[in-house]
Amino acid sequence: MRVPVSWLRDYVDLPADVTARDVATRLITAGLEVETVDELGTDITGPLVVGRVLSIEELTGFKKPIRYCRVDVGEANGTGEEQHIVCGARNFSEGDLVVVALPGAVLPGGFAISARTTYGKVSEGMICSPTELGLWEDHAGILVLDQGLAAPGADAFELLGLRDEVLDIAVTPDRGYALSVRGVAREVATLYEAAFRDPADVKLPESGGEGYPATVADPALCSRYVLRGVTGFDPQAPSPMWLKRRLAMCGVRAISLAVDVTNYVMLEMGQPLHAWDRDKLSGPIVVRAAREGEQLETLDHVTRTLDPDDILITDKSGPINIAGVMGGLSTEISELSTEVLIEAAHFAETHIARTSRRHQLASESSRRFERGIDSAMQLAAATRAVSLLAELGGARIEAGLTHIDLTTPREPIVIAADLASRVAGVDYPPGTAATRLRQVGCEVVEDGTTLRVTPPPWRPDLTDPNDLTEEVIRYEGYENIPSIPPRAPAGRGLTESQRLRRSVSRGLAGAGFIEVLSYPFVGHGDFDALQLDTDDPRRRAVTLANPLSSDEPLMRTTLLPGLLKTLVRNVGRGFNDVALFEVGLVYQPRAHAPERAPILTVDRGPTEAELGSLRAALPDQPRRVGAVLAGDRQWAGWWGAGRAAGWADAIEAAREVGRLVGAELTVHADQYAPWHPGRCAVLHAHGPQGEVAVGHAGELHPRVIAAYGLPERTVAMEVDLDLLESARTGVVAPTVSGYPVATQDVALVVADSVPAAEVEAALRAGAGALLESVRLFDVYTGAQVGEGHKSLAYTLRLRAPERTLTTEEIAAARDAAVAAAAERTGATLRA
Repeated sequence: MRVPVSWLRDYVDLPADVTARDVATRLITAGLEVETVDELGTDITGPLVVGRVLSIEELTGFKKPIRYCRVDVGEANGTGEEQHIVCGARNFSEGDLVVVALPGAVLPGGFAISARTTYGKVSEGMICSPTELGLWEDHAGILVLDQGLAAPGADAFELLGLRDEVLDIAVTPDRGYALSVRGVAREVATLYEAAFRDPADVKLPESGGEGYPATVADPALCSRYVLRGVTGFDPQAPSPMWLKRRLAMCGVRAISLAVDVTNYVMLEMGQPLHAWDRDKLSGPIVVRAAREGEQLETLDHVTRTLDPDDILITDKSGPINIAGVMGGLSTEISELSTEVLIEAAHFAETHIARTSRRHQLASESSRRFERGIDSAMQLAAATRAVSLLAELGGARIEAGLTHIDLTTPREPIVIAADLASRVAGVDYPPGTAATRLRQVGCEVVEDGTTLRVTPPPWRPDLTDPNDLTEEVIRYEGYENIPSIPPRAPAGRGLTESQRLRRSVSRGLAGAGFIEVLSYPFVGHGDFDALQLDTDDPRRRAVTLANPLSSDEPLMRTTLLPGLLKTLVRNVGRGFNDVALFEVGLVYQPRAHAPERAPILTVDRGPTEAELGSLRAALPDQPRRVGAVLAGDRQWAGWWGAGRAAGWADAIEAAREVGRLVGAELTVHADQYAPWHPGRCAVLHAHGPQGEVAVGHAGELHPRVIAAYGLPERTVAMEVDLDLLESARTGVVAPTVSGYPVATQDVALVVADSVPAAEVEAALRAGAGALLESVRLFDVYTGAQVGEGHKSLAYTLRLRAPERTLTTEEIAAARDAAVAAAAERTGATLRA
C-alpha cells in the first residue's frame, strides 16, 4: 500500500517538521513493514510556472504537425515578455493555461531545458505534459489547467503537488486495515498522539425510499450489502487533477471519472466498490453462491467457469460479477453511462481468498476482502462515492438506497488486565492495557483485574486475548522490552541422541560428504520416479492441508527425492563430482490415525485428553541418514588415475555411519527400489530383537536415473538412525599390546554366490581371540579357479596381549580359521 504523506495530513494533525522517514520509523516500531520512502519531485528543479497560451502559429513543411506558440508567463522570465515555444501537441488551444518549463529547468530523467533552435524557430522553454512532469501516465498530450486556477507566472510546484513523500508499506495478512489511508492515518495519529479526522465520518442519508432491489441468499457469504445510485451523470466529465495525482502516487492508473472515484474511495477508506451501468442491469440483484457449470465473461474478456464456492452477484440474466474479485463485462461502465449504481458490500474473507486463487485473479478488491475489511463501512463508503460523482460529474444522488444488514454483534473478549505485562516481561503501569486498547478503537469495560474488550469492526484480526496483548505491547514499544538471554540450567547440555547426530554429521563431512537440508515435501510423481510398486508402504504418506505447491502435497517417507533433486541442481551448475548427505526426519502415517489433527485453543494449556488426541494424529517420525554420490570419488592427478563413485562407496558410507554410532553393520545382496536389482545391498544391525534391517545402499536403477536426470551410475544409501541407535553396542577401548604381530595370508576359493562378508565372519569365528583384524585384499576370477567360482585373499593379523606368539600357535589359529570357513561356506584353500 502506497500512502502519500500529504494525504495522511488531511486526516492527522502531524507537526510540520515531521518527515515521511520519521513517520516510517514510528510505523516500523509499531509492527508495520515500511519498505521504502519515495521522495517524489526531487529530480525536478528550476523555473516551472503557469503560462497562458496567447497565440498558436501552425508550422508546415514538416513530417508531423508543429506549432509555434506565444505564451504569457508573467514576470517569471524576469522581463515580463512573452515566451516563444515550439510544441508538437494538439490538445490545447489559445487561451488555455498550461505548465511551462523555462530555460534552466531540469525535468525527470535529467532532461535539461534550454533555449534552442528547432524547426527553424527559437524555442524558449517547453510546454509540459503530465508524463513529462512525472505526475501520471498520460499520452493525450499537454497538461491543460482549469481556468482561474492560477495566474500566469505562478509557481507550478505547489500548485501541482509535484513534491511529495510516499510510504510504501508491505501489508501483512493480519493487518488489512493498513490497506487504506484511513487505517494508516489512525495508526499514525495514535503513535503521535495527534488528532485523527475519520474520512468515514460522513453525513449518512436518512431513509429516502427504496433503492435498487436486492437480496442476499446466505448471511455467511455476505453480511452487509449497500447500493446507492446517481442519475444524470456526465460520462465525459474528466477526473480532476488532484484525484488523478493521488491515484498515481498510490500506483493506480486513472481510467474514467466513475472508475477513478471507486478506486479513490477504496484507497481512502479501504472499502472496495463496484460501479455498474444501471441501464445494463435486468431485474433485482441476488447475492448467492455459484451453481455448478455457470460461466461469466469478466472485464478482462475471459470467460470463466464458476465454482460453487464462488460468491456471485446476479440479476435476471444470470451472473454479472464475481463478488469481491472482478466484475462482468456485460454491465461495465462505459463512456456513455449516465445512470450509475454503486455497490459496497462485506463478503466472507475465506471465500474471496479461495476464489481469487482458483481463478488466478488477484485484484486490489480481493486483496482487501481476503484480509478483512471494516464490516460497518459500506454505507459511508457508498455515500462518499456518490457524493464525489455528484460533485465532479454533475450527477444527482437518488434519495432511495438499499441497505441489507445481516451482521451480528461481536462477543467481548475477556482478558486479564496484566496479561500484556506478563507476556512482555515488563511492568506496565495500571490502566495501560485499557488505554492502549481504546486507542486501537476497542470498547473496554474494566472489571477489577479483568477487561471485557469488544474490538472495532475495522479490526477483524482481533479474536483472542493474545491478539489484544500484541496491540498493547506494540504501542508501548517493542524496543522497550528488555533483552534477557535465557540461562541454561547447570549440568545440562546436549542429549545423547543430539551428540550422536552431530557425530554422524561430522564423520560424514570428514569422509568428504557435504551436508544439505531439503524441503520435506514430495509429490506422487517422486514415488513414480523412484519406481516404487503400487503397494509399497512408502507411497502411504501424510497429506498436507495447505501445501506450498500443488506438485508436492505430501510429507516425505524417504530422504532420497530431496537428495536427488539437490544432486541434479549441483550437476546442472557444473559440479560434476558430488557427494551429499542429509540427516532428517521422514513421516509415516499411523494406522487408524484421524485424518486431521485437532486445533487447540491458545487461551490455556492443553488437557491430557487434548494432548492425547494430538499425539494420536501425529505420524511416526523416524530419523534417517541418506547420501548420494555421482562423478569421481577419487580425482585423477599427478598421483595417478582417479576412480568413479560406485556401489561400494554407498555401502561404505552406510558402514561409516554404523561405526560412528557404534553398531556393526552386515551387508547382504537384496532387491529394493529405487536401487539396481543386481547392485543393491540390505544393511543389518544386531538390535534388542536380533538382526534388523536398518537400510539399503547401492547403485540406483537406470529408470530412476533417467526419471530424475541424474548422472549415469549414481549411487545412494539410506539408513534408519533411530534403529542404529537402538542397536549400538557402545564403544570399547581396544587393548594395545606391546608384543609383535604375526600376519598370515590365506586364499580361499568359494562359489560366486557366497558373499565375502560370510567368509570374513567365518574366518573371525575360527581364528578365535588371537585374531586382531582380517582384511580382504584381492578377488580373482578366471580359469585357475574354475567357472562359477572366485578366489578371496585375506590377510590375518594375529597377536597375543601378554606374550609373543609361537609358530605353532600361529599355524593353529590359521588352520582353525580356514576350517571354519570351509565348514560354513564350502571354501577350499587355493593352491
